[in-house]
Amino acid sequence: MPDEAEVPDEQPSAAEQRIAELEDQLLRTAADLDNLRKRYQRDLDRARSVERAQLAAAWLPVVDNLELALQHADSDPDGLVKGIRVIHEQAVAALARLGFPAFDPTGQPFDPVLHEAVSTLPSEDATPGTVLAVVRPGYGTADALLRPASVVVAKR
Repeated sequence: MPDEAEVPDEQPSAAEQRIAELEDQLLRTAADLDNLRKRYQRDLDRARSVERAQLAAAWLPVVDNLELALQHADSDPDGLVKGIRVIHEQAVAALARLGFPAFDPTGQPFDPVLHEAVSTLPSEDATPGTVLAVVRPGYGTADALLRPASVVVAKR
């Protein structure tokens, strides 16, 4: 009497062969997708690292000049003020090179996308809703805003 656990040696049917092929294809596709995801993550990490290095390199001259100004702070206070102005210009230029130029909206209509109203003042000379003064400059463009300008807005 044959053992019930034994399976006779039969050739797999065409349907079983197709199922086996599809299962193999599925496993290979899943492995390819996992490899692609890992490669994409490595590329993304590498790109972020390069971007961070470029950003740091853009700010190194500013840091160097601040250190130089601090070294000479005691010997020439007037020179220190001039140096700080130059460093400020250098920092603003670095932001502009990174795609975030400073903007001064004085005299322009208030735009809540680009401006942050911190105060209002009555004004007979300016149209209501016009920016009278900038408290803190904004940086960027309408498409890539780093920080909105903090402004004082005219009211009736």
